[in-house]
Amino acid sequence: MRRTLFAASAALLAALPLVAQAQDFPTLRIGLADDADALDPTLGRSFVGRIVFASLCDKLVDIDAKLGVVPQLAAGYEWTDSKTLVFKLRPNMTFHDGTPVDAAAVKFSMERHLTMQGSARRGEISTLDRVEVVDPLTVRMILKTPTSPFLATLTDRAGMIVSPKAAEAAGKDFSLKPVCAGPFKFVERVAQDHITVERFDGYWNAASIKLGRIVYRTVVDPSVRLANLQAGALDMAERMAPTDVDAIKKDSKLKLVTYDGLGYQGITFNVGHGDRAKTPVGQSALVRQAFSLAIDRTALVQVIYNGMFTPAVQAVPEASPFYAPDVKVPPRDVAKAKALLAQAGVKLPVVVDLTVTNSATQQQEGEVMQSMAAEAGFDVKVRAMEFAASLDADDRGDFSAHLIGWSGRADADGNLYNFMHTGAPLNVAGYSNKDVDGWLDEARAVSDVAARRALYAKVAQANVTDLPLMYLYINKWITSMSTKLDGYVPVADGIIRPQGITLSK
Repeated sequence: MRRTLFAASAALLAALPLVAQAQDFPTLRIGLADDADALDPTLGRSFVGRIVFASLCDKLVDIDAKLGVVPQLAAGYEWTDSKTLVFKLRPNMTFHDGTPVDAAAVKFSMERHLTMQGSARRGEISTLDRVEVVDPLTVRMILKTPTSPFLATLTDRAGMIVSPKAAEAAGKDFSLKPVCAGPFKFVERVAQDHITVERFDGYWNAASIKLGRIVYRTVVDPSVRLANLQAGALDMAERMAPTDVDAIKKDSKLKLVTYDGLGYQGITFNVGHGDRAKTPVGQSALVRQAFSLAIDRTALVQVIYNGMFTPAVQAVPEASPFYAPDVKVPPRDVAKAKALLAQAGVKLPVVVDLTVTNSATQQQEGEVMQSMAAEAGFDVKVRAMEFAASLDADDRGDFSAHLIGWSGRADADGNLYNFMHTGAPLNVAGYSNKDVDGWLDEARAVSDVAARRALYAKVAQANVTDLPLMYLYINKWITSMSTKLDGYVPVADGIIRPQGITLSK
């Protein structure tokens, strides 16, 4: 594949150091595999959005490299009973607009997550009954029922706190200039090109920030991300292609970090979300089962990802305490796939409109599955779309099948509930199964790991039958960076946290 630098973009990046820097700290240039969606913690859904939020919006709590929950905006927390979680905030914190980070702001943000139109957080914190301000630095969250994953949920966007003053003033336009309490403040965004943030000197943990600016550059093609790393136009890039690992290792100016992820890649089928669900693959579980059997997951991973990823039919990796060992990846079986199509009584070939992003890797992945599925009687139409636009299409139900992943959460609830529970915000498939709803609700209500694992095993088995989500593989994070960069701490959620990162000249 031809590798070319983005000439205009490279020129812009080269010019950035000429702009006044916060206390003359260096600028870090990060290559992102997609453009972020809305820069609003309540609305955001994209993985790259989470990377940008790591610089803009601190959370009440975070996770560390061992996936333990650690305080961030909160100085500490305590469960006073099975339904009451109390946070004590750090003193003297401010948002980027100078207003205080206090208990009232936490209450505002949590209620915003629950009530704002289009909220992607509502399903994550749906068991939250109310939030009470105890004093300016103490906030009490009272749940409707005991919810074992609730604290873990707050280590992501549900735990991000926004400035009430800025959110109320901006209304639906808050994402155009988000105001939070992270180590960097928003400067500018050029859609599908770059997002720039600048050091916030009022950050509560300013001593951990050794950068003046971060420029997040959208570079969809992994080969172009690598070319720009090699040319020095980027300092760091996420989700490098497994096929480029050897080239990175051989480059004395680069270093490589690979580690296991928490999420998955799969296909979401539209089974009940508007008119686009009214297709053979949308209306018949037998057709979806046939499609799944037509795909050789092991071969797919080998061809596209050099065998580095792990074939899967579950939403969690094998290392998860919630993994169901009895739900196994089926071998490819074209004969059985054809028999299921005959049983379904559908006209051949069965057309499947498959949305992929405009990255070369995803398009190649779609084409490999297109070839595999054709042998069983499917006609897969691969349609490339810009990532954020594809999320909007999902929300409208304007898709038939979508090749899309989820970056993953440490608790299985974060990989399942919002996607499979009836009416949940990210259940764009329109899937509804009362048994699955019951198991997901029950898994939230119990704390025993073995009991929760058994419930999630039932969900996994139901998904194998109904297949609103066809899991393909569990990914690894492959991150490359200049040898001038130090202090990066890899965490299994794949998020690039700026704390501690240094960049030498």
